[in-house]
Amino acid sequence: MFRIGIISDTHGLLRPEVEQCFRGTAHIIHAGDIGAGHVMEGLRRIAPVTAIRGNVDVGDWARFYPETTTVHLAGRAFYVLHDINELKSRPAPADVDAVISGHSHRASLRTTDGIIYLNPGSAGPRRFNLPITLATIDIDEHGEVRVNVRTLDECSR
Repeated sequence: MFRIGIISDTHGLLRPEVEQCFRGTAHIIHAGDIGAGHVMEGLRRIAPVTAIRGNVDVGDWARFYPETTTVHLAGRAFYVLHDINELKSRPAPADVDAVISGHSHRASLRTTDGIIYLNPGSAGPRRFNLPITLATIDIDEHGEVRVNVRTLDECSR
């Protein structure tokens, strides 16, 4: 089993529950609005990280992160961008298995034409009275993909 932690919109806050939620992950994807370099340092203590910058990621620390990227993990291709609406002007590359985004602070999961579209929601400061969420993707030895979106409270149960 290969587990990927999916997180977005931390806005400079890495909650301690994230480490418990991502226990056993082999890799973490951050879909932007990191907010501060120390968030990445904390995530890297859990597992290797692929991250892109979001609209609040400015300053010297953020210039090293691309606006989009494609990461290949466990035989699957994940296209990462911050705002899903940017797909209109910046389409995902061909042959991706999933599109990972953030920005809206609302967790969502759908599959269209065999492509998974996942927004893990926001794991940073609470906004708009929305729950604090993140996601994991499990890929088994047969290449089957299982996505789990959950609140940080669910991780401690």
